[in-house]
Amino acid sequence: MLTTLITVAIVALLFGLTIFVHEFGHFLAARLCGLVIETFSIGFGPAIWKRKHNGIVYKIGCIPFGGYVALPQLDPSGMSLVQGSPDTQTTEDSATAPDTPFVAAPPLPAIAPWKRIVVSLAGAAGNVLLAIVLAWAVYLIGKPATPSEENAMVGYVAENSGAYAGGLRIGDEVLTVNKRPVGNWMDFLMACSMHETVQIEVRRGTELVLLTIPGEKSLYEMDGKSLCMVLLAEPGLSADKAGLTSGDIIVAFDGRNIISRAQLIALVGARAGQTLPITFKRNGELLTSMVTPALDQGSGQVRIGIQFNVTDVDFNHIVHPGPWQQIRSHASAIFRTLSALTTPGQAGVTSRQVGGPLAILISYYYIVRASLMVAVFFTAFLNINLAIFNVLPIPILDGGHVMFALWEAIFRRPVHPRVVVVITNIFAVLLIGVFVLLTGRDFLRFTPLGRYVNKWMESRHPPAVEAPVTPGVPAPAAATPEP
Repeated sequence: MLTTLITVAIVALLFGLTIFVHEFGHFLAARLCGLVIETFSIGFGPAIWKRKHNGIVYKIGCIPFGGYVALPQLDPSGMSLVQGSPDTQTTEDSATAPDTPFVAAPPLPAIAPWKRIVVSLAGAAGNVLLAIVLAWAVYLIGKPATPSEENAMVGYVAENSGAYAGGLRIGDEVLTVNKRPVGNWMDFLMACSMHETVQIEVRRGTELVLLTIPGEKSLYEMDGKSLCMVLLAEPGLSADKAGLTSGDIIVAFDGRNIISRAQLIALVGARAGQTLPITFKRNGELLTSMVTPALDQGSGQVRIGIQFNVTDVDFNHIVHPGPWQQIRSHASAIFRTLSALTTPGQAGVTSRQVGGPLAILISYYYIVRASLMVAVFFTAFLNINLAIFNVLPIPILDGGHVMFALWEAIFRRPVHPRVVVVITNIFAVLLIGVFVLLTGRDFLRFTPLGRYVNKWMESRHPPAVEAPVTPGVPAPAAATPEP
């Protein structure tokens, strides 16, 4: 119980720090640029704590997944659907309110577009700075390695890919790219991303082989080495019936050695309805059982019903990745996800892998339990993720404010406040809808009550075949599609 409370406290601290530095970036830039500040809030919705000081309301909202700084000169719409009513009065000054005659506040002076852009980008800048500090901490202290950080071994390559056509195979260890050594899988991906075609040297058993494969186009067609460690065998499904349980490490399936989660997912996906052997390690002992992959009609995936524990770290192998290497890695992962979400043929699969705040917090919990330094590494990733997401040119996000300010700078007149209100509120509804959808999906996938509800719903409307739930979380330390 004490361990759980400490873990939850660390998760709250790291996640809260991520939100705080973002909002403090806006707050500090607004103060320096002379903007009027109404509210500094960590969290949304009704306040569970609120205090007014020097005309600014500081509060903690009851919905902890975010925050805001209310800047009326920056946002004439007030983002009312997200933030709620302006905090114009607190309990500290309410006693004098009945005797105070109402006086309309004078209009606030307009703010130059460049100041609005600076304030809008300051939140993302705060997250980037925090990510850099955390990356230096990981570099100086070190963290347990994941399998893909130990070397650049190929854990999976799609058979219909250019890399496969070029001769790359599962189990190959990439040694050089264009004659430059690579130390781990991320080094390999980064080198590929910079070229349309790359020449690589791989070790295949005792043999050295030279191959030429596509560079950037191969990024989504291959994966590095990873452990297939079971987090949960979903009750009543094939893996559960076969006796797999939390902590088991799958090492072989259908007579093939398993090097990565992506490889296992592909093998399971190609064997619907077949009863096949699966070998797993439990407490150092190898065990074998039989499983039958079945189609999940909801996701279109063939699965055996397991969720992976993706905090697969080797505590005997400590790595010290360079700070800028970490930042590039985090940013590259996020841009690949955004690219996949906007690419026909990849968007559907990728969207099913994306999770919301609940999935992030659950992942955080298991990561903290595995390793504090891995949690610090993940927090850096989360900060880069938040920074990039917030500067997208979408109304209601920081990038939307930049877009409106650029419009004013170019056309010498601001967008009409009513237009801003309408556009902002439309995107607020869409964002809240996505938030609710992802949270509900995460609840059904990752919580015992949610799985019970899911099972009850399936019992009332039984599918034609076995239909497990497919978890998905948007983070390197979060779950990939499950078999």
